[in-house]
Amino acid sequence: MIALTDILIRLGLAALLGSIVGLERQRHDWAAGLRTHMLVCVGSALAMIVSMDGFGDVINKPGVGLDPSRVAAQVISGIGFLGAGTILFMKSEIVKGLTTAAGLWTVAAIGLAVGGGLYIPAAATTLIVFIILAAIKPIERKIFDRNKYTAINLEAGKSQVDIKTVQEILGKHLIGIKEVRITSPDNDTDRIRIAIQKTSSKDPESLAVLQDLQKLNGVNVVEFVTQ
Repeated sequence: MIALTDILIRLGLAALLGSIVGLERQRHDWAAGLRTHMLVCVGSALAMIVSMDGFGDVINKPGVGLDPSRVAAQVISGIGFLGAGTILFMKSEIVKGLTTAAGLWTVAAIGLAVGGGLYIPAAATTLIVFIILAAIKPIERKIFDRNKYTAINLEAGKSQVDIKTVQEILGKHLIGIKEVRITSPDNDTDRIRIAIQKTSSKDPESLAVLQDLQKLNGVNVVEFVTQ
């Protein structure tokens, strides 16, 4: 039997480690924040404790066939419903929230480790996860330019927007056009998706670009799309 004080220590440590990851996600206003990560970590730790210690009275009885490890194993597979809730399918075929979903899955694993008494691996994993979430993103942005605008969506009256004029406006802001796609959801509207790229290392003034495009005749909606 696991001592009561040891159980309380494990649950408390799980809450602490879950909060470290949760604080980083909360800082970015994601759906799964501080409380969600703490609950996942504590719940996972408790599941592991139950799996290890909750069936001692019956597991050795004749004719009883139990696999207590299945309780803990179901945590990893069951965390999927929470992960799915953090993933957002945005307009323009962009998916957001995958990192948070992966973080929740990892926090569940951390909770299992704490519940199993593997304190050092759990703490080390928490530190690694925090570094990945907090420190790698700026590096990723700098190297891969992932946080930059990748497209502009325009919604305008039918055949009222001259792409050449749009190109001139974007060129003024040091933005080049890679691809233009026009769809017509109805007889009165054109939806124009313009894949863009910077022509300078200087970041464009997004508000100024939007304002210039909004001034075009017939334009009803204009928005940047990020990836």
